[in-house]
Amino acid sequence: MIYLDYQATTPLAPEAFAAMEPWLKDGFANPHSAHAAGRAAAAAVEVARDQIAALLPTGGRVIFTSGATEAINLAIMGCGLPVTAAATEHAAVLDTVEFLGGSTFAVDCAGLICPETQGNAASGFLRGHSLIAIMLVNNEIGTIQPIAELAAAAHAEGNLFLCDAVQAFGRMPIPDGPDMIAISAHKIHGPKGIGALWVRDGIVLKPQMLGGGQEQGMRSGTLSPALCAGFGAAAKLAAERMKADAAHVADLWGRAVSGFANWTVNGSVTDRYKGNLNIRRNGVDASRLISECRNIAFSAGSACASGSGRPSHVLRALGLTDTQAKSSIRLGFGRYTTVEEIDMAAAEINRAAEAML
Repeated sequence: MIYLDYQATTPLAPEAFAAMEPWLKDGFANPHSAHAAGRAAAAAVEVARDQIAALLPTGGRVIFTSGATEAINLAIMGCGLPVTAAATEHAAVLDTVEFLGGSTFAVDCAGLICPETQGNAASGFLRGHSLIAIMLVNNEIGTIQPIAELAAAAHAEGNLFLCDAVQAFGRMPIPDGPDMIAISAHKIHGPKGIGALWVRDGIVLKPQMLGGGQEQGMRSGTLSPALCAGFGAAAKLAAERMKADAAHVADLWGRAVSGFANWTVNGSVTDRYKGNLNIRRNGVDASRLISECRNIAFSAGSACASGSGRPSHVLRALGLTDTQAKSSIRLGFGRYTTVEEIDMAAAEINRAAEAML
Protein backbone atom coordinates (compact mmCIF):
# COMPACT_ATOMS: atom_id res chain seq x y z
CA MET A 1 0.00 0.00 0.00
CA ILE A 2 1.25 3.47 -0.97
CA TYR A 3 -0.02 5.91 1.63
CA LEU A 4 -0.76 9.38 0.23
CA ASP A 5 -3.33 10.73 2.69
CA TYR A 6 -1.15 12.71 5.10
CA GLN A 7 -3.79 15.43 5.52
CA ALA A 8 -6.17 12.84 6.99
CA THR A 9 -3.59 11.37 9.36
CA THR A 10 0.10 10.53 9.48
CA PRO A 11 1.98 7.33 10.37
CA LEU A 12 2.94 7.13 14.03
CA ALA A 13 6.61 7.99 14.47
CA PRO A 14 8.65 5.24 16.17
CA GLU A 15 9.93 7.86 18.61
CA ALA A 16 6.36 8.73 19.61
CA PHE A 17 5.48 5.08 20.14
CA ALA A 18 8.59 4.59 22.28
CA ALA A 19 7.64 7.59 24.43
CA MET A 20 4.12 6.23 24.94
CA GLU A 21 4.98 2.62 25.73
CA PRO A 22 6.11 3.03 29.39
CA TRP A 23 2.90 4.88 30.23
CA LEU A 24 0.81 2.15 28.62
CA LYS A 25 2.53 -0.53 30.71
CA ASP A 26 3.86 0.23 34.18
CA GLY A 27 3.15 3.98 34.27
CA PHE A 28 -0.61 3.60 34.37
CA ALA A 29 -1.25 5.87 37.37
CA ASN A 30 -3.74 8.72 37.19
CA PRO A 31 -1.75 11.94 36.63
CA HIS A 32 -4.21 13.78 38.88
CA SER A 33 -3.49 11.55 41.87
CA ALA A 34 -1.34 12.86 44.72
CA HIS A 35 0.78 9.73 45.30
CA ALA A 36 4.25 9.23 43.85
CA ALA A 37 3.10 7.25 40.81
CA GLY A 38 0.52 9.91 40.02
CA ARG A 39 3.08 12.69 40.40
CA ALA A 40 5.43 10.84 38.01
CA ALA A 41 2.65 10.62 35.43
CA ALA A 42 1.85 14.31 35.95
CA ALA A 43 5.51 15.18 35.39
CA ALA A 44 5.42 13.32 32.06
CA VAL A 45 2.38 15.36 31.04
CA GLU A 46 4.19 18.61 31.83
CA VAL A 47 7.29 17.56 29.87
CA ALA A 48 5.02 16.95 26.89
CA ARG A 49 3.29 20.29 27.39
CA ASP A 50 6.65 22.06 27.24
CA GLN A 51 7.70 20.14 24.11
CA ILE A 52 4.51 21.22 22.35
CA ALA A 53 4.70 24.81 23.59
CA ALA A 54 8.18 25.10 22.10
CA LEU A 55 6.59 25.09 18.63
CA LEU A 56 4.05 27.79 19.49
CA PRO A 57 4.29 31.54 20.20
CA THR A 58 5.40 32.68 23.63
CA GLY A 59 3.00 34.30 26.08
CA GLY A 60 0.35 31.61 26.18
CA ARG A 61 -0.63 28.26 27.71
CA VAL A 62 -1.29 24.83 26.22
CA ILE A 63 -4.57 23.15 27.18
CA PHE A 64 -4.76 19.45 26.28
CA THR A 65 -7.95 18.24 24.60
CA SER A 66 -9.16 15.07 22.89
CA GLY A 67 -8.25 16.56 19.52
CA ALA A 68 -8.45 19.70 17.42
CA THR A 69 -12.24 19.47 17.10
CA GLU A 70 -12.64 19.80 20.86
CA ALA A 71 -10.01 22.55 20.93
CA ILE A 72 -11.90 24.51 18.26
CA ASN A 73 -15.21 24.06 20.08
CA LEU A 74 -13.64 25.25 23.33
CA ALA A 75 -12.23 28.32 21.62
CA ILE A 76 -15.36 29.34 19.70
CA MET A 77 -17.99 28.48 22.28
CA GLY A 78 -15.82 29.30 25.27
CA CYS A 79 -15.08 32.89 24.30
CA GLY A 80 -18.79 33.76 24.16
CA LEU A 81 -18.39 36.15 21.22
CA PRO A 82 -20.14 36.43 17.84
CA VAL A 83 -18.04 34.50 15.32
CA THR A 84 -17.24 34.73 11.61
CA ALA A 85 -14.99 32.40 9.62
CA ALA A 86 -13.60 31.84 6.15
CA ALA A 87 -15.84 29.75 3.89
CA THR A 88 -12.98 27.26 3.45
CA GLU A 89 -12.59 26.35 7.13
CA HIS A 90 -12.74 22.81 8.48
CA ALA A 91 -16.17 21.46 9.43
CA ALA A 92 -15.21 21.69 13.10
CA VAL A 93 -15.19 25.46 12.67
CA LEU A 94 -18.02 25.88 10.16
CA ASP A 95 -20.49 23.62 11.98
CA THR A 96 -19.82 25.40 15.27
CA VAL A 97 -20.20 28.80 13.57
CA GLU A 98 -23.50 27.69 12.04
CA PHE A 99 -24.72 26.33 15.39
CA LEU A 100 -24.04 29.71 16.99
CA GLY A 101 -25.65 31.66 14.14
CA GLY A 102 -22.35 33.15 12.96
CA SER A 103 -21.28 34.09 9.45
CA THR A 104 -18.67 33.26 6.82
CA PHE A 105 -16.72 35.31 4.27
CA ALA A 106 -15.37 34.49 0.85
CA VAL A 107 -11.90 33.64 -0.44
CA ASP A 108 -10.41 34.20 -3.89
CA CYS A 109 -9.92 31.53 -6.58
CA ALA A 110 -6.67 30.41 -4.92
CA GLY A 111 -8.31 30.12 -1.53
CA LEU A 112 -6.57 33.20 -0.16
CA ILE A 113 -7.91 35.96 2.07
CA CYS A 114 -6.57 39.46 1.58
CA PRO A 115 -6.20 41.40 4.85
CA GLU A 116 -6.89 44.72 3.08
CA THR A 117 -10.27 43.56 1.79
CA GLN A 118 -11.36 41.92 5.04
CA GLY A 119 -11.19 45.02 7.21
CA ASN A 120 -14.88 45.89 7.24
CA ALA A 121 -18.16 44.21 8.07
CA ALA A 122 -19.40 44.14 4.48
CA SER A 123 -16.52 41.95 3.35
CA GLY A 124 -16.48 39.66 6.32
CA PHE A 125 -14.77 40.91 9.47
CA LEU A 126 -17.26 42.01 12.12
CA ARG A 127 -16.41 45.27 13.81
CA GLY A 128 -15.45 44.89 17.44
CA HIS A 129 -16.02 42.28 20.15
CA SER A 130 -16.15 39.32 17.77
CA LEU A 131 -14.08 36.22 17.04
CA ILE A 132 -12.50 35.69 13.62
CA ALA A 133 -11.54 32.10 12.70
CA ILE A 134 -9.08 31.40 9.87
CA MET A 135 -6.88 28.35 9.38
CA LEU A 136 -3.17 28.64 8.61
CA VAL A 137 -2.93 25.75 6.10
CA ASN A 138 -6.10 24.51 4.45
CA ASN A 139 -6.65 20.80 4.97
CA GLU A 140 -8.04 20.21 1.47
CA ILE A 141 -6.00 22.47 -0.81
CA GLY A 142 -2.94 23.35 1.26
CA THR A 143 -3.29 27.11 0.77
CA ILE A 144 -1.32 29.09 3.37
CA GLN A 145 -3.04 32.20 4.72
CA PRO A 146 -1.13 35.35 5.85
CA ILE A 147 -2.13 34.72 9.45
CA ALA A 148 0.01 37.42 11.10
CA GLU A 149 -1.49 40.11 8.85
CA LEU A 150 -5.02 38.76 9.20
CA ALA A 151 -4.73 38.64 12.99
CA ALA A 152 -3.45 42.22 13.01
CA ALA A 153 -6.44 43.30 10.88
CA ALA A 154 -8.81 41.53 13.27
CA HIS A 155 -7.19 43.15 16.30
CA ALA A 156 -7.39 46.57 14.66
CA GLU A 157 -11.18 46.14 14.65
CA GLY A 158 -11.23 45.04 18.29
CA ASN A 159 -11.72 41.35 17.53
CA LEU A 160 -10.13 38.14 18.80
CA PHE A 161 -8.50 35.73 16.36
CA LEU A 162 -8.59 31.91 16.30
CA CYS A 163 -6.23 29.95 14.07
CA ASP A 164 -6.73 26.30 13.16
CA ALA A 165 -3.07 25.31 12.74
CA VAL A 166 -3.65 21.56 12.56
CA GLN A 167 -2.08 21.16 9.11
CA ALA A 168 0.80 23.55 9.87
CA PHE A 169 1.92 22.69 13.39
CA GLY A 170 5.24 20.87 13.31
CA ARG A 171 5.62 21.46 9.59
CA MET A 172 6.40 25.17 9.59
CA PRO A 173 6.86 27.98 12.11
CA ILE A 174 3.57 29.15 13.62
CA PRO A 175 3.30 32.95 13.25
CA ASP A 176 2.59 35.13 16.26
CA GLY A 177 -0.67 37.06 16.22
CA PRO A 178 -3.54 34.66 16.95
CA ASP A 179 -5.19 34.71 20.35
CA MET A 180 -5.96 30.99 20.19
CA ILE A 181 -4.39 28.17 18.14
CA ALA A 182 -5.83 24.66 17.70
CA ILE A 183 -3.48 21.73 17.02
CA SER A 184 -3.62 17.93 16.82
CA ALA A 185 -1.10 15.14 17.48
CA HIS A 186 -1.97 12.70 14.73
CA LYS A 187 -1.15 15.16 11.94
CA ILE A 188 2.51 15.28 13.09
CA HIS A 189 3.15 11.53 13.50
CA GLY A 190 1.73 11.45 17.00
CA PRO A 191 -1.19 9.42 18.40
CA LYS A 192 -4.86 9.93 17.65
CA GLY A 193 -7.14 11.05 20.47
CA ILE A 194 -5.20 14.07 21.69
CA GLY A 195 -4.88 17.69 20.61
CA ALA A 196 -4.48 21.04 22.28
CA LEU A 197 -5.63 24.63 22.33
CA TRP A 198 -2.99 27.31 22.82
CA VAL A 199 -4.53 30.34 24.56
CA ARG A 200 -2.80 33.69 24.80
CA ASP A 201 -2.28 35.02 28.31
CA GLY A 202 -5.21 37.20 29.38
CA ILE A 203 -7.82 35.45 27.21
CA VAL A 204 -10.67 34.14 29.37
CA LEU A 205 -12.68 31.13 28.21
CA LYS A 206 -15.71 29.40 29.69
CA PRO A 207 -15.19 25.63 30.11
CA GLN A 208 -17.30 23.47 27.80
CA MET A 209 -16.75 20.18 29.70
CA LEU A 210 -17.65 20.20 33.38
CA GLY A 211 -16.52 17.80 36.08
CA GLY A 212 -13.31 17.66 38.04
CA GLY A 213 -11.71 20.60 36.26
CA GLN A 214 -8.48 18.67 35.83
CA GLU A 215 -6.90 20.47 32.87
CA GLN A 216 -6.31 23.98 34.24
CA GLY A 217 -10.00 24.19 35.08
CA MET A 218 -10.73 24.38 31.35
CA ARG A 219 -11.24 20.74 30.43
CA SER A 220 -12.53 18.14 32.86
CA GLY A 221 -11.51 14.52 32.50
CA THR A 222 -8.50 12.33 33.23
CA LEU A 223 -5.56 13.03 30.96
CA SER A 224 -3.73 10.12 29.34
CA PRO A 225 0.00 10.38 30.12
CA ALA A 226 0.68 8.02 27.21
CA LEU A 227 -1.12 10.21 24.67
CA CYS A 228 0.47 13.35 26.08
CA ALA A 229 3.93 11.76 25.95
CA GLY A 230 3.38 10.63 22.36
CA PHE A 231 2.23 14.11 21.36
CA GLY A 232 5.22 15.69 23.07
CA ALA A 233 7.71 13.32 21.46
CA ALA A 234 6.18 13.92 18.04
CA ALA A 235 6.43 17.69 18.56
CA LYS A 236 10.05 17.43 19.70
CA LEU A 237 10.91 15.32 16.66
CA ALA A 238 9.07 17.74 14.36
CA ALA A 239 11.09 20.63 15.75
CA GLU A 240 14.33 18.75 15.12
CA ARG A 241 13.35 17.65 11.62
CA MET A 242 11.37 20.67 10.41
CA LYS A 243 13.91 21.89 7.85
CA ALA A 244 14.76 18.40 6.60
CA ASP A 245 11.08 17.43 6.37
CA ALA A 246 10.27 20.64 4.46
CA ALA A 247 13.08 20.00 1.97
CA HIS A 248 11.94 16.41 1.47
CA VAL A 249 8.33 17.49 0.95
CA ALA A 250 9.41 20.12 -1.60
CA ASP A 251 11.24 17.43 -3.58
CA LEU A 252 8.18 15.18 -3.49
CA TRP A 253 5.97 18.07 -4.61
CA GLY A 254 8.13 18.73 -7.66
CA ARG A 255 8.07 15.06 -8.57
CA ALA A 256 4.30 14.82 -8.09
CA VAL A 257 3.53 17.94 -10.12
CA SER A 258 5.62 16.53 -12.98
CA GLY A 259 3.88 13.19 -12.70
CA PHE A 260 0.44 14.80 -12.99
CA ALA A 261 1.24 17.25 -15.79
CA ASN A 262 -2.18 16.72 -17.42
CA TRP A 263 -4.03 17.73 -14.27
CA THR A 264 -4.92 21.21 -12.94
CA VAL A 265 -3.82 22.23 -9.45
CA ASN A 266 -6.59 23.45 -7.14
CA GLY A 267 -5.62 26.30 -4.83
CA SER A 268 -2.54 28.46 -4.74
CA VAL A 269 0.64 27.03 -6.24
CA THR A 270 2.90 29.57 -4.52
CA ASP A 271 1.23 30.19 -1.13
CA ARG A 272 0.91 26.52 -0.34
CA TYR A 273 2.15 23.75 1.90
CA LYS A 274 3.94 21.47 -0.57
CA GLY A 275 2.86 18.25 1.15
CA ASN A 276 -0.62 18.77 -0.28
CA LEU A 277 -1.41 18.30 -3.97
CA ASN A 278 -5.08 18.81 -4.81
CA ILE A 279 -5.67 18.35 -8.55
CA ARG A 280 -8.50 17.86 -11.01
CA ARG A 281 -8.95 16.50 -14.50
CA ASN A 282 -12.05 16.87 -16.65
CA GLY A 283 -13.90 13.62 -17.21
CA VAL A 284 -12.51 11.90 -14.11
CA ASP A 285 -14.77 10.55 -11.38
CA ALA A 286 -12.74 10.89 -8.18
CA SER A 287 -14.75 8.34 -6.20
CA ARG A 288 -14.40 5.74 -8.93
CA LEU A 289 -10.71 6.52 -9.28
CA ILE A 290 -10.11 5.91 -5.57
CA SER A 291 -11.99 2.61 -5.82
CA GLU A 292 -9.99 1.41 -8.82
CA CYS A 293 -6.57 2.36 -7.41
CA ARG A 294 -6.83 -0.05 -4.50
CA ASN A 295 -3.10 -0.10 -3.73
CA ILE A 296 -2.95 3.66 -3.14
CA ALA A 297 -4.45 5.52 -0.19
CA PHE A 298 -5.57 8.99 -1.35
CA SER A 299 -8.77 10.97 -1.08
CA ALA A 300 -11.28 13.24 -2.76
CA GLY A 301 -11.08 15.78 0.06
CA SER A 302 -11.46 15.93 3.81
CA ALA A 303 -11.71 12.55 5.53
CA CYS A 304 -14.24 14.15 7.89
CA ALA A 305 -16.68 14.64 4.99
CA SER A 306 -16.01 11.40 3.13
CA GLY A 307 -19.11 9.44 2.23
CA SER A 308 -21.38 12.50 2.26
CA GLY A 309 -21.66 12.53 -1.53
CA ARG A 310 -21.57 16.32 -1.50
CA PRO A 311 -18.99 18.30 -3.49
CA SER A 312 -16.20 19.77 -1.39
CA HIS A 313 -17.28 23.07 0.17
CA VAL A 314 -13.65 24.21 -0.10
CA LEU A 315 -13.46 23.64 -3.86
CA ARG A 316 -16.89 25.21 -4.34
CA ALA A 317 -15.66 28.26 -2.41
CA LEU A 318 -12.84 28.60 -4.97
CA GLY A 319 -15.46 28.89 -7.72
CA LEU A 320 -15.26 25.34 -9.05
CA THR A 321 -18.42 23.70 -10.35
CA ASP A 322 -19.82 20.56 -8.76
CA THR A 323 -18.49 18.56 -11.70
CA GLN A 324 -15.00 19.99 -11.31
CA ALA A 325 -15.05 19.38 -7.57
CA LYS A 326 -16.07 15.76 -8.08
CA SER A 327 -13.22 15.29 -10.57
CA SER A 328 -10.65 16.42 -7.98
CA ILE A 329 -8.36 14.29 -5.83
CA ARG A 330 -6.07 15.11 -2.90
CA LEU A 331 -2.64 13.57 -2.52
CA GLY A 332 -0.88 14.08 0.81
CA PHE A 333 2.72 13.10 1.46
CA GLY A 334 5.43 13.74 4.01
CA ARG A 335 8.31 12.46 6.10
CA TYR A 336 8.03 8.76 5.31
CA THR A 337 6.96 9.04 1.64
CA THR A 338 9.54 8.09 -0.98
CA VAL A 339 10.10 9.45 -4.49
CA GLU A 340 9.55 5.94 -5.81
CA GLU A 341 6.12 5.83 -4.20
CA ILE A 342 5.19 9.14 -5.86
CA ASP A 343 6.27 7.82 -9.27
CA MET A 344 4.39 4.53 -8.87
CA ALA A 345 1.25 6.27 -7.63
CA ALA A 346 1.28 8.79 -10.48
CA ALA A 347 1.62 6.02 -13.06
CA GLU A 348 -1.24 3.97 -11.60
CA ILE A 349 -3.60 6.92 -11.06
CA ASN A 350 -2.95 8.27 -14.54
CA ARG A 351 -3.60 4.85 -16.10
CA ALA A 352 -6.92 4.60 -14.27
CA ALA A 353 -7.85 8.18 -15.21
CA GLU A 354 -7.06 7.64 -18.88
CA ALA A 355 -9.37 4.64 -18.93
CA MET A 356 -12.25 6.92 -17.91
CA LEU A 357 -11.72 9.48 -20.67
